[in-house]
Amino acid sequence: MLKTNEIEPRHYRDAMARFAGAVHVVTTDGPAGKRGVTAIAACSVSDNPPTVLVCLNRENPNNDSFAKNGVFALNTLTADHQDLSNAFSGLTGLSPEERFALAEWDTIATGAPTLPDALAVFDCHVVKTVELGTHRVYFGHVAGLSIGDKSSPLLYHERGYRVL
Repeated sequence: MLKTNEIEPRHYRDAMARFAGAVHVVTTDGPAGKRGVTAIAACSVSDNPPTVLVCLNRENPNNDSFAKNGVFALNTLTADHQDLSNAFSGLTGLSPEERFALAEWDTIATGAPTLPDALAVFDCHVVKTVELGTHRVYFGHVAGLSIGDKSSPLLYHERGYRVL
């Protein structure tokens, strides 16, 4: 057991690995182009107005398209989406076009790509961004919603996928 007041990045990542989180593919499309990334750091902010947030690495310049487009869709993955999650995480080396070709996509309200077979989809207009450390937090007002079948969610815990 490690107990310390001096927080090194490695120790912080080890502690966060014990935090189980739902796996999402966050997508955008618009004047800055189509982009999708796998993310764990996302949650509800409010139900009135319906608002979610997602944290994306701002050190990757490709993620600037989310701010420039002003929209994103938070696609919550099912247990059947593990390959899709790997592709959008960049682990497979696929191009953005190849990643999107792995699934059927739709749109709801904002034009951001949405997964029809996702557990849930929150289609959002960006209402605020906050930069902190290595990440940018996107707050999104939910303009469209899709609720999928009651499938098992894909989770990430201890640096690996888990299923309930």
